[in-house]
Amino acid sequence: MRSMRYDADVLASAARRGKPAELASVPVELGMVVEDAAGEFCGAVVGWEKDAVVLEDRHGRRRTFPFAPAPFLLEGTPVRLVRPAGLAGGQSSGQGSGPRRTASGSIAAPAARARVARASRIYVEGRHDAELVEKIWGDDLRDVGVVVEYLGGIDDLPAIVADFRPEPGRRLGVLVDHLVTGSKESRIAAQARSGHVLIVGHPYIDVWAAVKPAVVGIERWPDIPPGTPWKEGVLAAIGWPVDTAAGWRRILGSVASFTDLEPAFLGRVEELIDFVTAPGSD
Repeated sequence: MRSMRYDADVLASAARRGKPAELASVPVELGMVVEDAAGEFCGAVVGWEKDAVVLEDRHGRRRTFPFAPAPFLLEGTPVRLVRPAGLAGGQSSGQGSGPRRTASGSIAAPAARARVARASRIYVEGRHDAELVEKIWGDDLRDVGVVVEYLGGIDDLPAIVADFRPEPGRRLGVLVDHLVTGSKESRIAAQARSGHVLIVGHPYIDVWAAVKPAVVGIERWPDIPPGTPWKEGVLAAIGWPVDTAAGWRRILGSVASFTDLEPAFLGRVEELIDFVTAPGSD
């Protein structure tokens, strides 16, 4: 991915003026979004080693870049990335000289008084979905005044939407698990859509699988035979105690930022946020 916002050589103008380029040294931190100087790769910091930093782009692709000598672009400004002092590879101090980022990768808004909630809402299927959205997008949603509620399943979605009474200034975004062609979920969603209701879904049978397997220390989410409760089957297959509440706490506790989630889930949540915060939706 090549950005068109910057010249290929970010130091060319300084060189033409005959002045040495003086770059600020910025300690890396997890979730910091930077671009390599050539404009060929943009991603979030997901880890680092003694002499290199690991970036992951929005498609989940990772590349490793040396800290020196090449500069990076942080908010369009050339900087020299350095490893945080006193931290081993892959750790984060939680501090940095760049702008503070939320877990979703957005620039954190300045501290402000609590905002009155919008009339528009986002609904998700269950409590686990709501807790994952809160962990990654909670700061962003509070900044724009969007409330997330959970349905406890979507069997009654058409009636719930009708009761919500969506209209131009009262939009409803709905996130559905396992929204694939021909599924029960897709048939129910088709009954509830309207011009002021956006229903989107991810392909995973449960929101647990929207977390990248490596984040929780497994190679892949196991296939569970039909007829076996999915969560209990997963816990048994990976050798964890068959306690869904404890299992979810362990999974959620392993998630630190948007880079820990699958792109198919990230994109759908961002789409809903854009829909309920569009001009005229509050």
